[in-house]
Amino acid sequence: MFGRTLAVLAVLGGLFVPASGFGRSSAPHFVFPGTKADRVVVYKSERQLDLYREGQLLKSYHASLGRVPVGPKRREGDGRTPEGSYVIDGRLTRTPYFLGLHVSYPDAEDRAQAAAMGVSPGGSILIHGVGWVKGGVTDAQARTDWTDGCIAVTNAEIAEIWVAVDDGTPIDIRP
Repeated sequence: MFGRTLAVLAVLGGLFVPASGFGRSSAPHFVFPGTKADRVVVYKSERQLDLYREGQLLKSYHASLGRVPVGPKRREGDGRTPEGSYVIDGRLTRTPYFLGLHVSYPDAEDRAQAAAMGVSPGGSILIHGVGWVKGGVTDAQARTDWTDGCIAVTNAEIAEIWVAVDDGTPIDIRP
């Protein structure tokens, strides 16, 4: 299964074309084969996930967020997507969401805020696909805010992101 996933990712890697221009734009961009993003930025209010390399936008994706998308995550089960600066610190190949990149939430500040409220901060925040959970719905339906706090993109998009983003890549999640 893992070998098949890697084969699909390798094929997808050959389909990308160069990006152009600097900064944010609504124009489509693609990742050049072998190009790695050095930063991921999620703009929650715009439902957008951007990949950057040396300050240049490589590609933008529509992102679905937690069921309660406004405001930072404060506790487990609140349905919110975190806000702050984290890193991609792991990968999941066995998930109902196709593939997942783990976000380093909660950090020390998140844990301290939750402890002050006497609650668990939660965890297991991922960038993931819609997988088989949303597999029977249209792309438009999959683009609603439906996660428990994760950042969801389509399965094809997470395959692209998986190839372009290494563990250790910073991710900024902005309001």
